[in-house]
Amino acid sequence: MRRLILMTVLLAAMPLAATAQTWPGWPGPPPPGYDPGSAIADQHRLEMDRLRNQAAERDALAQQQRLQTQLTIQQLQVARQPTPPLPPPTAYAPRTLEQERQARAAQDARREEMTRGVTEIDAWLDRRPN
Repeated sequence: MRRLILMTVLLAAMPLAATAQTWPGWPGPPPPGYDPGSAIADQHRLEMDRLRNQAAERDALAQQQRLQTQLTIQQLQVARQPTPPLPPPTAYAPRTLEQERQARAAQDARREEMTRGVTEIDAWLDRRPN
């Protein structure tokens, strides 16, 4: 039974051990060399350190969010800018005189080929029936 009570007391005192080592005021007089002022100062110092760390974390988070916001704004601005218009796919490309001569010669050759084929068809259509 004593062990159970002692274990309960020790388990209840464990969260207190995580904070600054101060004399809790029980069970009896403070240990030799215990200074209540320095214990309170230690508690205050630890709390101030905790608050400073918390503030530093908040500052780091705020800086990260500022940078992310600037990046997002830049991406949106780039996306809003209109792209330069592309020339139409059938844009006029000026030809040189030599290219123009070759194009005319090719066109004349196609026309001549077509005329020869048409005259053959006309001759076949104009023939006498058997």
